[in-house]
Amino acid sequence: MKRKVPVFSQFFAVFMAMFLLLGISAPQTNAAEKPNEKNISLNGLIPETALNSQIVVKDGLTQPIYTTDDAIVEELYVETTVDADKDGKLDRIHLMLYRPKTDPGVKVPVIYHISPYNKNLATYQNHGFIHDLVPVGGNGQPPSYFQGFADQMGAYAAKNLGTLANYFVPRGYAVIIADSLGTAGSDGCPVSGGKEEISAAKSVVDWLNGRAKAFTKAGAEVSATSWSTGNVGMEGTSYEGTLANAVATTGVAGLKTIVPISAISSWYDYYRANGAVVAPGGYQGEDADIHAKAILTRVNPGICKNVIDDLENRQDRVTGDYNDFWHERNFLKDVADVKSSVLIVSGLKDWNVRPKHFAQWWEGLSENNVPRKLWLYQGTHGVNATNRNAFQLLEHRWFDYWLYGIENGIMDEPIVDVQREDNSWSKEASWPNVNTLSTVMHFNAAKETGGGSLTLQQPVNSAGVTESWIDDTKTFLNYVDDMVKYYNNRYDRYYLASNYGPTFVKNLLANPDTANPNRLAYLTSELSNPVRISGTPEISIRASIDRPVSNLTALLVDYGGSSPVIVTRGWTDPQNLESARISVPIVPNKSYTFKWAMEPEDYVIQKGHRLGIVLIATDFESSIIPSSGTKITVDPSKSQVSLPIVGGTTALNLTSTADMKTLVNQLQDQGDIKTNQAAQALNLHLTGVNQFEISGLADKVVKQLQGFKVLLDQQKKSGLISNRAYDLLNKDVDQLLKKWQK
Repeated sequence: MKRKVPVFSQFFAVFMAMFLLLGISAPQTNAAEKPNEKNISLNGLIPETALNSQIVVKDGLTQPIYTTDDAIVEELYVETTVDADKDGKLDRIHLMLYRPKTDPGVKVPVIYHISPYNKNLATYQNHGFIHDLVPVGGNGQPPSYFQGFADQMGAYAAKNLGTLANYFVPRGYAVIIADSLGTAGSDGCPVSGGKEEISAAKSVVDWLNGRAKAFTKAGAEVSATSWSTGNVGMEGTSYEGTLANAVATTGVAGLKTIVPISAISSWYDYYRANGAVVAPGGYQGEDADIHAKAILTRVNPGICKNVIDDLENRQDRVTGDYNDFWHERNFLKDVADVKSSVLIVSGLKDWNVRPKHFAQWWEGLSENNVPRKLWLYQGTHGVNATNRNAFQLLEHRWFDYWLYGIENGIMDEPIVDVQREDNSWSKEASWPNVNTLSTVMHFNAAKETGGGSLTLQQPVNSAGVTESWIDDTKTFLNYVDDMVKYYNNRYDRYYLASNYGPTFVKNLLANPDTANPNRLAYLTSELSNPVRISGTPEISIRASIDRPVSNLTALLVDYGGSSPVIVTRGWTDPQNLESARISVPIVPNKSYTFKWAMEPEDYVIQKGHRLGIVLIATDFESSIIPSSGTKITVDPSKSQVSLPIVGGTTALNLTSTADMKTLVNQLQDQGDIKTNQAAQALNLHLTGVNQFEISGLADKVVKQLQGFKVLLDQQKKSGLISNRAYDLLNKDVDQLLKKWQK
């Protein structure tokens, strides 16, 4: 989660302090002017605003009336309640405080940003991820490590957060930039979302409300109550936003709101998925212990060795199971204790902190009636340049509402904003979309030409038909080894495997209508109108595996553009049949029903495109990469995907009279239609319907379909068709009627 931080100057705090010490003016935002407190509409949430604030509001927004020339800058150390480094002393959190110079008696709210990235990452090594998987009862692989990606690609620079203070201090806010536990200037040890980290971060909120102590570097105690209203808003991206989520679950008094951006809601779901060890996008081999090593940038880092070793031992990289270590780091269990409002911001293409994090956090907040808003943008990890100005305005309005109590209408708007693929925005009442329906689509075995299909109808003539694929990791690893030689060992095997993994996954998506021994593909026909996915797809396959352990991966793919697009994906460890907490032995070549959720998504598949499910074993981008050759055999007739489609089956609009005629023939072959005459009568009627479909004569199509239902009733009464045939054909007729009665 240490992620692609822009290369700016490393220490904005030092920069500001030097300017003030030398008597040089800091960059000026706006000259101070006499504040005008008249005609400010307040929402009643923050009584302090009417009593002791000094702000100007225009168009519902606080205006820049304070100059940064006079900004007060302090370097402080807040005493926490934890001793994470076990040195016998309470750890302290280092912070830089920026606040406007106000008149005596004026108090300001605080925007609090705590980060592990205020100093370059430490040197670290990732876990090896090319090794065999471990069956239940087996022994784990001997530990192996390789140089972390940050060191091979150049060290990350500390994030310059001066823009936060430059924007908000002139508008009447204090801004705190703090170092999380064990990083930069703070004491303690990083524990990847553990309770010590949360308690330490909470201490800053306590100090702002007079419940904790802070000191200067020289040791003098400093109070905040003379200038702080005690009203705090936390914000930040990735780990920073994760800490905001975590502190909110403590219910600490004074924390009025949080703005988590691309933030974790459960650390298990960051490094695991349904029992499988799954790396965050682009960070193969990383785990909770490795990340802690990377951000361990405090003075005397060696004091944290035992703490880091404990993380490695307890995270259980062998089984991937959910355990007490991960439960401690699951903020969902404490969501009922959240007392602050929450503005969730997340990218719909973020494969670092994957969509499950915002989706389950949003669901938990909704169930507990927490005041909230969701802002989903088209982008990856962290707000992109395209949306930065829009986000800044949103965050400004949000903080004004919740920290100053300004009635600006933000909570009267629909609570969900979703950016579509063309960068337009829509406002919605909830997420997933209120009209989302779980829509089951069935796998149909591939024809001789090689392509399987995905249909609303359950296959009627494929009982006993199975399909198989081989997990071909050998070809991938051979290619990686060739590239190691090509680069004269400048890059090691792990680094190149991580970089070439996405390409090999894309190769498996190509030519879905042609058989491929290393994957199975099931596609819909071309869509006659756009179809929106909004929510969490779920996979269920009946399959056997010829080894006691394997990877299993499902990809939801949009076919029809210039190249296939992975809409979402999901992974599972087959040994976690019933629960992520428990692995059970898998008997080779025995059939099981494997079910798992894919990552949530909000995506529109365009008219003329096809929607596909691609089954593979090893996801070269994220999975442990084992030896080659595992064979997985699927029974398509007992396999399906449940898709969260806005409008459900009606929106898919896949049923046609041609499909129904095919179904009639299949039912006759299976003995569900008893005579040739009965089948011919049904097909003849459908041919008539089709002629009116082609002409677009909706009224006549509807009339003919109603006549078809009468024919079905007659044939059932006469014993010419089975109950099964009657139900299947009636279901299709109802779909067509919905289509043509619009």
